[in-house]
Amino acid sequence: MKRTLFTLLLLLLPTFLYSQISVGADRIESILSEVDGKCIGMVVNHTSLLSTPNHTHIVDTLNTLGVNIVRLYTPEHGLRGTMDAGASVASGRDKKTGLPVISLYGNNRKPTPTQVAGIDLMLFDLQDVGVRFYTYISTLTYVMEACAEAGIPIIILDRPNPHDTVDGAVRKEDRYRSFVSLLPIPAVHGLTLGEAAMMINGEKWLKGGIKADVKVITVKGWRHGQPYNLITPPSPNLKSNRAIALYPTLCYFEGTSWSEGRGTPNPFEQIGYPNPHLGNHTFTPKSMIGATRPKHQGKKCYGPDLETYQWSKGIHLQVLIDAYRISQTQGIKFFKHRQMFDLLAGSDQLRRQIISGQSAAEIRQSWQKDLQDYKRIRSKYLLYPDYE
Repeated sequence: MKRTLFTLLLLLLPTFLYSQISVGADRIESILSEVDGKCIGMVVNHTSLLSTPNHTHIVDTLNTLGVNIVRLYTPEHGLRGTMDAGASVASGRDKKTGLPVISLYGNNRKPTPTQVAGIDLMLFDLQDVGVRFYTYISTLTYVMEACAEAGIPIIILDRPNPHDTVDGAVRKEDRYRSFVSLLPIPAVHGLTLGEAAMMINGEKWLKGGIKADVKVITVKGWRHGQPYNLITPPSPNLKSNRAIALYPTLCYFEGTSWSEGRGTPNPFEQIGYPNPHLGNHTFTPKSMIGATRPKHQGKKCYGPDLETYQWSKGIHLQVLIDAYRISQTQGIKFFKHRQMFDLLAGSDQLRRQIISGQSAAEIRQSWQKDLQDYKRIRSKYLLYPDYE
């Protein structure tokens, strides 16, 4: 009996620990002490939820408590998280609250002086996934810059990093600086957005070296490396924990001729191309919410069973290498969207290494010096206990 109870306790312990995590948005008393008597702007989307059983939205929560919210700002995928990747997001009004919503995706990725006028304090609450090319970290950078220029303090309501490791090449050259590779950090950066904000400020990465007045309302009960299941999918094509785990690898396929599974129930969990010689796993992309014009729409795609690979956190180069090699045998142009691939990778080096036949170990070795340098910088800005 005692052994059975002990076993049950071990099984329940992860659930118990998870239940003790409080994200920044949960810490309402701390938020209220900062916003009292001020005109508030909020950078939010569908992920800006409290981790209470009802998962209420932070905007609805603060609005009910009488906080003077005057304007909302929303990133890629829109306020409700339904827009396609890369699709322009229109400004407008939130149907539920009637508040004006400023889009920060499309032609307007940084709030203009007019768009932040009348704001005394900006709250920022988005769920990131820990990857440089996931654009919420770029939105954070531009919002910090706009707030710094306007003299507006910004408070980050922090959330755990669900893909919490450090891996991949560091983006160094300015010619590869883009919205999917804005900061000089590794592809998998090992930071929460609160920590990223501290690093952006500390390393003077905002235009002209200016600094934003930043405060972070931290997560309680979480440390780096601790698993965290998201309250809601962070974007329409990251629908599961498995998709988030595979995303740092499979996102590179957006710069290739292969499908990364958009337009299926399982995007970023499968890869393929319309050629039956590429593998036994099949899927057919179709138009759907969040992927209205997916790659190879209506065509049966074939690819490897990704379950045959040994997955852990980080980037799995062998998946990319194998897809390139089998494409070569079938006369398929793999790097069809070369510029996009290079922007995702942070340079043309990864593409050239794969073409030249370098092994996964050789490619990974080429990252190591930059990663060690980055880790030393990262250590200065951590807000939570680091990996054991």
